[in-house]
Amino acid sequence: MKNKLIILLSLSFITIGFSQDRTIISDLENLTLDVGQVFKPNSKVINFDGSQGDCERLIYYNKKGVFSSAKSIIFDRSKGTLKANDPGTHEIVAVCINSGGKRLTKTFYVNVNYPKVKEVKLSLSDDNIYVGNYIPLVYEITDELNTKRIIDYWSYDVASKYFSEVEVSLTSSNDKIQIDKSNNILALEEGSSSVVATFDGISGMIDLKIKKNPVAKLILKSDADKSRSGDVINFDAIAYNKKGEEINDINVDFSFTGKSFDKSNSASGLILEDGRFVGDVPGKYIISAKVGNVTTSKIVNIFPRNVKREIKKVGTGLVNDKHTSDFWVFEGDDGRDYAVTGTWGADGKAYFWDVTNPGNLKKIDSVQVDARTVNDVKVSQNGKICVISREGASNRKNGMILIDVTNPRDVKIISEYTKNLTGGVHNVFIDNNHVYALSNGERYYIINIDDPYNPKEVGMFEVGKEGQSIHDVWIEDGIAYSSNWRDGVYLVDVGNGIVGGSPSNPVAFGNYSYATGAHHATFPYKSSSTGKFYTVLGDEIFPNGVNPNGTNETAGFLHFVDFTDLNNPVEVARYELPTHGSHNYWIEDDILYVAMYTGGIRIVDISGDLLGDLYKQGREIGYLLTGSPDGYIPNDTMVWGTQLYKGHVFYSDFNTGLGAAKVSQEKPDNSKTNQYLD
Repeated sequence: MKNKLIILLSLSFITIGFSQDRTIISDLENLTLDVGQVFKPNSKVINFDGSQGDCERLIYYNKKGVFSSAKSIIFDRSKGTLKANDPGTHEIVAVCINSGGKRLTKTFYVNVNYPKVKEVKLSLSDDNIYVGNYIPLVYEITDELNTKRIIDYWSYDVASKYFSEVEVSLTSSNDKIQIDKSNNILALEEGSSSVVATFDGISGMIDLKIKKNPVAKLILKSDADKSRSGDVINFDAIAYNKKGEEINDINVDFSFTGKSFDKSNSASGLILEDGRFVGDVPGKYIISAKVGNVTTSKIVNIFPRNVKREIKKVGTGLVNDKHTSDFWVFEGDDGRDYAVTGTWGADGKAYFWDVTNPGNLKKIDSVQVDARTVNDVKVSQNGKICVISREGASNRKNGMILIDVTNPRDVKIISEYTKNLTGGVHNVFIDNNHVYALSNGERYYIINIDDPYNPKEVGMFEVGKEGQSIHDVWIEDGIAYSSNWRDGVYLVDVGNGIVGGSPSNPVAFGNYSYATGAHHATFPYKSSSTGKFYTVLGDEIFPNGVNPNGTNETAGFLHFVDFTDLNNPVEVARYELPTHGSHNYWIEDDILYVAMYTGGIRIVDISGDLLGDLYKQGREIGYLLTGSPDGYIPNDTMVWGTQLYKGHVFYSDFNTGLGAAKVSQEKPDNSKTNQYLD
């Protein structure tokens, strides 16, 4: 049953039919539980005339966990029960599958009570409190289940995924500090004071020692007085006392104000505690540094980035009788260029193409396997072996298929491999003589293909957590980048040697996760302009589920995580296209080629230091909408993936098949964009 649930849960996982003449009723409606409480739902289908409808199988999932196996509500499929793990309001989706295989869904809202508070502790993130400074107070709240919720004055939410529900009442012992309505605490006078924090009837107290501000003068320096939007300027504030002596190790508060050069726009940007500043919008910005009541400022000008170029579609390999999934472009044994594409929710076909001339993509062969979906396709580095994944096999064995592509015009199936992979293989990766195949959306197995007629399992990697889930794995330089939904990315040594790992002994040595829990794919990237190492982590979110027969709503974005320090990864930037979600992507020479589903292919300049919102910074070079009037769904862009290959941007589109585009070296001519027609 668990396998069948997971098959429901992603673009390649969800196929939901809607009906207006029946509905699901359930005692999940307005249900309230306590953390740890187990509940067995009672649900049924009611037809429009009041009679009970056909429901051969009824399953549930936590909507927050559609793409993340979230643990807020967990399910025991064998007992038909659910268990409340996290407080808050959660969306539980009931899915009824009738005898004909059609699905009906309904969402119910289940409230889980917050545990009672047991203890409130207060501390300071910086012991040096000066007159004129806001006091960096840290709250640690422990509930009766010994769950700690920590909130920091500077970062707001440090350790809690639901701390936004906490409202703390503060009181002070005297007038030496001031507490505003948002619980910000300002030091007014030198001396001693104390603060009492109360939440849910439990209080904690901290004593404060307010010092006289030692700073008499601040000088603000920067490594530039002007830059382009998106470029980072480094500011350094130097503090002096009344004697003119430099003061070291003192915290400085940085801030900025600005005015856009464009009167119809407003200035925006980001400045960090260490003085790094980036301007999103061209304009004049005033950067300020402050210690207590001593301030200084400096003006910088931010000019347009001017990276726009024209993106032209040059070729299409149309597939319009079924949906297209992933693809891979490779150089064949004969020196010509080829591609393979998968298909989704159809008849188990994979197509092979001659793409030597990107303007004339030719379908040259195909294979058909026992599957509904061939979700992923990869080709070995030597261009001889192709591996395709299977989901929805009639015999439920699924697994993967190895194909001889030494002659792409006459491909031959070599072998089928299903051991430990019967639950469905969503994604695969070939690295030299090993295939990394996802199993049941939970882990990946490592299979040696030295003898492709007799593949052998040599290793396995899993996170090893309750509700573990995986969507993708990418191998580069002997490191596997495992995309594990709510558990984020895991860096796993599978031959690099950094921690002694190998394909038969995969060893994890790095991890980063983020709040949405929708981590779908990872691309490792070392900046050629700065030398910094990033993992670029992409979300995949369908707020309303997936509709295979119409336009979809997508969400999510790319998270740029600086992994230069493997022990301290830091999320520094994002690329988010408003109202569109991300899928697969490619990075080369400091340029990002990203499939943004309904937003088409977006090509983005990611050169230099990265900080803040890359979309707002004018880093987008150009874009291409890939829909076609002849598509499976006409004129509906739903681009799945991109790959830069020999100067062309190849892509697969859910509704149109394979395509190729070219990025021009010239800026587009927009001189007539706003002219009126006669």
